[in-house]
Amino acid sequence: MPLDHPIDADLVGHLLAEQHPDLAGLPRHVVAEGWDNVLVRVGDDLCVRLPRRAQGVPLIEHEQRWLPALAPRLPVVVPVPVRVGAPSPRYPWPWTVTRWVSGARSADRPRRRASAWAVDLADALAALHTTAPPDAPHNPVRAVPLATRVAAVTARFDRARAGAGAVPLEDLDLAEARWRAGVAAPAWAHAPAWVHGDPHPANLVVTPGADDGARGDALAALLDFGDLSAGDPACDLATAWLAFDASGRAAFAAAYEARRPGGPGADRPDPGRWRRAGAWAVAMATGVLVDAPEDPTNGPWARAALDELLHASDAGDDPVEP
Repeated sequence: MPLDHPIDADLVGHLLAEQHPDLAGLPRHVVAEGWDNVLVRVGDDLCVRLPRRAQGVPLIEHEQRWLPALAPRLPVVVPVPVRVGAPSPRYPWPWTVTRWVSGARSADRPRRRASAWAVDLADALAALHTTAPPDAPHNPVRAVPLATRVAAVTARFDRARAGAGAVPLEDLDLAEARWRAGVAAPAWAHAPAWVHGDPHPANLVVTPGADDGARGDALAALLDFGDLSAGDPACDLATAWLAFDASGRAAFAAAYEARRPGGPGADRPDPGRWRRAGAWAVAMATGVLVDAPEDPTNGPWARAALDELLHASDAGDDPVEP
């Protein structure tokens, strides 16, 4: 089986003709090419998501298996499959047809505009972070105890100090200290919760507001549930630094605290969550900046996130006192 498969609009046309012929006549064009998947817009209302390499296959399968059950409880649009595709002689892996969501990536909007929808994202993640069933997927690099990631992240810092990537040397000690603080924080001590796993700004679609600021941006969709897993929800709270400035971060954190399962007065105390979230943000940002610094999609938000972690007015603080 190939490790990487070329994908273009013609291939999607052939697959649709074979398996969903009522869609085959719609116009098609590639709109995004990620590390694991390619997105092809089909007509005005649909999008086909296909793994480009073998590692992406379980990600598509997770979305197909779990999103139909999770979507009704979430107060945000998510990429629920409306059709599924099976492997064929032209293409060896499963694929998905989902609804197209119009808007802009948050990664392409000014960070200050995100404060307008910080509460909406907090609502969505709090609604997701319920106890997962025993057969929920496991992701070895997301939502796991931070102690299991120490070797990999430490090796990344070593590569950065040896000259790899695009993290300024003066930031490495601060970033590593933030990482170690999260590792030392109290761990998640409850049943594994559902976790999105990758809520960075390129996976957040917004409806742009007015340029004069009279109307703020609005959250339109939370995409790419390929890293969906069961574990520590602090992994998702990394978005406090990945997506927001200090003002948006404060709004996001306060709203999440008010809505999270097992919040104030309930039975899931979690005093280390924001320190762990900061460590996850360090891991995600440096993962891009050290190992894929030229990535045009993820590099900009990763650089901004590291600045938020290390140099913003609230740098080093928990967004909410536990």
